[in-house]
Amino acid sequence: MSSSPEIRHLDESDVADWVRALHTGFHMAPSVPAEEVALRRTAYDLARTQGAFDQGRCVATFRSMPRQLTVPGGAAIAASAITNVSVTATHRRRGLASRMMAADLAAAKERGEAVSILIAAEYPIYGRYGFGPATWVTDWEIDVPRAAVDPRWSGPADGGRVDLATIAEVQKAGPELHDRVRALNPGAINRKPNWWALHTGETSFPTQPWKEPFFAVYRDADGRIDGLLAYDTVDHPWPGKLPKVDASVRQLIAATPAAETALWRFLLSLDWVTLVKSGHRAPDDILPLLLGDPRAARTETHADFMWLRLLDTPAALAARTYAGGPTTLVLDVDDPAGLAGGRFLLETDATGAATCHPTTHPADLSLSVADLACLYLGDESPVRLAALGRLIEHHEGAARVADTLFRTSRRPWCPDIF
Repeated sequence: MSSSPEIRHLDESDVADWVRALHTGFHMAPSVPAEEVALRRTAYDLARTQGAFDQGRCVATFRSMPRQLTVPGGAAIAASAITNVSVTATHRRRGLASRMMAADLAAAKERGEAVSILIAAEYPIYGRYGFGPATWVTDWEIDVPRAAVDPRWSGPADGGRVDLATIAEVQKAGPELHDRVRALNPGAINRKPNWWALHTGETSFPTQPWKEPFFAVYRDADGRIDGLLAYDTVDHPWPGKLPKVDASVRQLIAATPAAETALWRFLLSLDWVTLVKSGHRAPDDILPLLLGDPRAARTETHADFMWLRLLDTPAALAARTYAGGPTTLVLDVDDPAGLAGGRFLLETDATGAATCHPTTHPADLSLSVADLACLYLGDESPVRLAALGRLIEHHEGAARVADTLFRTSRRPWCPDIF
């Protein structure tokens, strides 16, 4: 019987083999140009990058990154963003991902990161590690001729304006705008400089060539940039000389409703465009209701997106704000991994601010750490979890109290894949 693969953090000599294993796991080109290895090396913290090695060959990959996660109320908490998780098909079902996950979660807790987050490629995998889906996304395809948008729209009527933008303008204005936007959006994370480099073509991987999109910005009446749109177009053959062009959104971020509305209206008014693909949006995005006929927005995708795992329950719960006025709630949290479980007293005041600490008081609710993750950013309903038997009420009405506390007026949304 072959020996168990060795799991370790990388050194410089491991990076090329690790990237090849990553390409294999994600069904990309098996050969990796040296230029791509060098680019990836600059982006990786090797102390947070693990690999499993069997007879000198990397057969599994895993890494995490420090990020700031916006929570309800606008505060940002330290999060460990997990990515690049793969196991080569020759080494499946040997516990390699589980071992790397356990090591990374323990290290993240030791560093003081309150939560771990990831984008799950497959739904069934990560619940066993204490993660729960905390945000969802919806993609729409808009049949523009049927959408009944105003054909006479020529720009905002609020004193603002929409302008096309250059790459240099986006590189200058984008990071500051995004910092403002993410503070308003529970579920959003910060973007590092290498994110902007990759999304403006400053750097690109040889195996994933960058194509320049169109950029547009919304400026308010004082000239401040409050919104940014990046989109591609595809010109199809025109049947019977009738226009047939698709416009696909790469990103649309806005710090104000006026900016968001103006950028959508701009996109929907482009000459010859008959189909708009929204890309990943919040499930309660305003887009369909901007249309004269919301049925013209066909849901192409509606699915879980960012998953979350609590590592420090008191710190995470105290960081966000809550609705419903002064309230106390005792949560009994089950965490088989021993990282974030226990019984906790959550107390909120009239402003929505909270404290949270361990307690011996009787529990109002019992639930798993994964189900608490579903509630944490305000997306899931405690009442629904109780109906499913995933949350236990120890007295009648406790789930409704929790529902009032945790739920948010708009659904959380993570605009970024990481």
